[in-house]
Amino acid sequence: MYGNDFAGRKTASGEPFDPTALTMAHRTLPFGTRVRVTNLGNQRSVEVVVNDRGPFVSGRIADLSEAAARRIGMVAGGVVEALLDILRPGKKPVD
Repeated sequence: MYGNDFAGRKTASGEPFDPTALTMAHRTLPFGTRVRVTNLGNQRSVEVVVNDRGPFVSGRIADLSEAAARRIGMVAGGVVEALLDILRPGKKPVD
């Protein structure tokens, strides 16, 4: 999860990061891809849009905005086992 520390900074897609938006960073999914993220610990899910690159921490596959993390109950722990379902592919990656 990433939040207010990055608010307003430019994401890899070029848009400013908004911790209140339902967004996600992923290393390879094209920007604009819509993904359902389900917390396997509590089965809560949220739909997000890929707008950034990351995470750059070994063993992690995605970073959620603070708003998205709150929706699936992962703020306290910060990291959860999750299922990612691609709902709509985005455009080709810019990078």
